[in-house]
Amino acid sequence: QVQLQESGPGLVKPSQTLSLTCTVSGGSITTNNYVWTWIRQPPGKGLEWMGAITYSGSTYYSPSLKNRTSISRDTSKNQFTLRLSSVTPEDTAVYYCASGRGWVFGSWGQGTQVTVSS
Repeated sequence: QVQLQESGPGLVKPSQTLSLTCTVSGGSITTNNYVWTWIRQPPGKGLEWMGAITYSGSTYYSPSLKNRTSISRDTSKNQFTLRLSSVTPEDTAVYYCASGRGWVFGSWGQGTQVTVSS
């Protein structure tokens, strides 16, 4: 059973870059056909898919966030990282990392609250 845990700062200032890391246990991020993704939920709103990195290292991003989003991985640490640049208060949300075989995300982290405020 894959387990995921998000980590990173809970408070980010406007215009800065938000950086969150997802640490994976119980499975390798290079496992064939697996996709590793970031999803967020702003207060009072639905889930928003942000982007993903596959087992082979290919990346995919939401068109609405593509210009500000970068997802990378460290296979030696079995982690993948989200970076979101030029944040505004509208980026305040609970951020989740998730994974699954193909594009069905059956395993989720518990989520981490990120607030953008000066």
